Amino acid sequence: MEPALARHPCYNEEAHHHFARMHAAVAPRCNIQCHYCNPKFDCVNESRPGVVSKIITPQEAFDKVSQIAASLPNLSVVGIAGPGDPLANPEATFDTFRLIAKAFPDIHLCLSTNGLMLPDYIDEICELGIRHVTVTLNAVDANIGSQIYAFVRYNGTLYKGKEAAALLMKRQLEGIKGLTERGILCKVNSVLIPGVNDAHLVEVTREVKKLGAFSHNIMPLILSPGSRFQKDGFRTPALEEITKVQHESSRIMPVMRHCRQCRADAVGLLGSDLSQNPEMLPPKQGYSAKQREKLQQDILSRMKQTEAGAAADWSEDEWSNAVRIAVATRGSNVINQHFGHAKEFLIYDVLERDIRLVGVRKVQAYCNGTADCSSGEEPSSPLSETLEMLKDCKMLLCSGIGKAPSERLLQAGIIPLIKKGNIDEQLLESTRYLGYFKKD
Repeated sequence: MEPALARHPCYNEEAHHHFARMHAAVAPRCNIQCHYCNPKFDCVNESRPGVVSKIITPQEAFDKVSQIAASLPNLSVVGIAGPGDPLANPEATFDTFRLIAKAFPDIHLCLSTNGLMLPDYIDEICELGIRHVTVTLNAVDANIGSQIYAFVRYNGTLYKGKEAAALLMKRQLEGIKGLTERGILCKVNSVLIPGVNDAHLVEVTREVKKLGAFSHNIMPLILSPGSRFQKDGFRTPALEEITKVQHESSRIMPVMRHCRQCRADAVGLLGSDLSQNPEMLPPKQGYSAKQREKLQQDILSRMKQTEAGAAADWSEDEWSNAVRIAVATRGSNVINQHFGHAKEFLIYDVLERDIRLVGVRKVQAYCNGTADCSSGEEPSSPLSETLEMLKDCKMLLCSGIGKAPSERLLQAGIIPLIKKGNIDEQLLESTRYLGYFKKD
C-alpha cells in the first residue's frame, strides 16, 4: 500500500481502527447553499457533518494540534473540513496548514471542499504538501444539481437554479482532474438524497473514476434542523437504498464503507470522537516526532499482518452466502463496547476464513443512563429502531448486554454474543462456534 494511504483513517479501511485524525474548525464561511444544510444550527450532543461549537483561529488550531499530538501518538492526519468550505476561507485554511506543516512534517494534511474554488488553489495545495483532498459532488447533471443547491456565490456573483448547479459541477470536475493529474489522492463524497439523486449516483461514480478519483463515499442524507429539505419533508434513505447504490458503485471503483460523517472539529479515532469529551484524552506525554514514528510503525507492522490474510477474491454471488455480523466497538479494532452504550455498529460479512466490512450503521444508544438497561424499563423505540437497522444480521458481538435487549435480539433472529478482543479473530471464532463453517 502506498504511504499516502497507509495512515489515513478516512482513506484506508484498516487504518481507521488504529490511526487518529483531527479536524481544525477554522473555516466558517461557505460559498454555496445546499438544501440539506443549515450550518447555523449547533448541538454539542450530535455528530451532524459540519457542526462545530467554536470557530478557532489558525494559531489556536496549531496549539490544539500540539496538545493532541502530545496525547495521541497515533495522530496521523490533520484536516480542515469546515464548518463552511475551507477554500471559501483560503487565508485561514492555508495559514493553518503552513503552521502545522512546519512543526509537524510527519502529520499528513487533508482538505475537504465543495470544489467550487478548487481549480484556483491546486498550486497552493501541492506546495503545502497536502496529500489528500475530498470533494463533495452530489450530481453531474445540472437538472439534478438544481434540486440540491439553492445558490452558488462565485467571484462576487450569485447564481441560482440550473446555472448555479452547472457552474459548480464544471468547477468540481475540473478540480478533481487537476488534483489527480498532480498526483494528489482525491476521494469523492456524495450525499444520497431519495427521490433526487439516488438513481444518478452510479453515473457520478463512473465520471469521477474517469477523472482519476481514488474512492467514492456514498453517504446517507442527514437532515439539518431548519434546512430546506427538512422543512419540505424529505427523508433519510432506507438501509436497503444506500446498500443498493453502494453495491452498484463498488462494481465500478472502490467505495468507502466506514465513513462516520464526522463533525468539523472531530478528534480521535473514527467512531470515537473526543472533541466533545476532551477529558477522555490520554494524559499528555510530550511525544517527539521520533517517538510518534516508532509507535506508528508498530501499528503499520500489525496492519501488514492483517493485509497478509486479506479476503479472497470472492464473487458477489459467493458473498451472498456470507454470515452478516454486527459489532459494538469504540475503536482500535477490538470488541470493547456494551450493547446499551453503542451509537453505531460496524457490520461485517464473514465467508469461511474471509471478512469484509459492509458499512457503519448509526443508532440511538439503548441505555442513556436513566434506567436499568437490563430490566426492560427503557422505552422501546431506540431498541426497535436498532433491531430494524440490524435486521439482516445473524449475530451481534459486544462486550456486554442486558437480559431484556438480549431476548429482543433473539426474538428478531439475531444471536447476541458477549465477546472481547480482536474483531477479526472473534468474527471467525463466532461463526465456527455456531457451526456456520467447518473448523480447519
